[in-house]
Amino acid sequence: MQPGISTHIFLSQRLHSGLLDALQRSGAGTIELFAARHHFDYTDRAVVREIAAWFRDSGTAATLHQPIFTPELSERWSRHVPATLSLISPDKSLRIDAMDEVKRALEAAEMIPISAITLHLGLKDDPWDTRAIENSLTAIEHIKAFAHPLGVKVLIENLQNEVTTPEHILEILNVGHFDNVGVTLDVGHAYLSDTGLEHAFELLKPRIRELHLHDNYGLRDEHLWPGSGSIDWASISRLTASLPAEVPGILEIAHDLNETAESATTKATAAFDQQLRLAEQLGA
Repeated sequence: MQPGISTHIFLSQRLHSGLLDALQRSGAGTIELFAARHHFDYTDRAVVREIAAWFRDSGTAATLHQPIFTPELSERWSRHVPATLSLISPDKSLRIDAMDEVKRALEAAEMIPISAITLHLGLKDDPWDTRAIENSLTAIEHIKAFAHPLGVKVLIENLQNEVTTPEHILEILNVGHFDNVGVTLDVGHAYLSDTGLEHAFELLKPRIRELHLHDNYGLRDEHLWPGSGSIDWASISRLTASLPAEVPGILEIAHDLNETAESATTKATAAFDQQLRLAEQLGA
């Protein structure tokens, strides 16, 4: 597992090279760009050129997290703005708007060497039904067709809804014959699920191409630093040891922890060091 971190930790700030420097100094080999117009404005070509130059000069790998806020909400974003952009909304016009927004974010890959995009199928607590399956198949097909020529792999994340349980993710991918679509396994979300983390890992393991790493106390999705909640990270290390070495483990830490550039560097460095120690103990 390669050390990585998401710019989600700085979601309340405008992304700039200084913040990327802070994340790289921690030892992150991959940085996930969290697509939100108020944070990383993927529609501003000057911003994209600046970020692209940073990645080119630093040699750091890049992945992308799809937008989860509609443009209107992102413009007046605050800490209390919920995710509203849904690729599988029952409303066709909203689905089309969501797909268009994801494609706008993907256009950043024309300049930034983005290797993969993580997609959300629906919002929190969305139900599993025939309509959800059909809309998921359509969304993946459209976005995959747009992403492939840009060299971007499509990944599906397990969320806190019925649509993205491990079983349902696999059903969607199998029904759609999406052999080249992978999974971003979110450890925190899996820990909160009814079936648990080990179940999610064992079912999705052949498809896992990225991990989202964060902690919680088993009650709500807190996005804490690893070791700050009740997840057993020694067990996580045991599970991830069987993944290909190039799979990035992305620290996806809550923005409302109010980390500075300096504290983010310090805490991410400590998290990566802990991952390494646990991996070495397994190999001993």
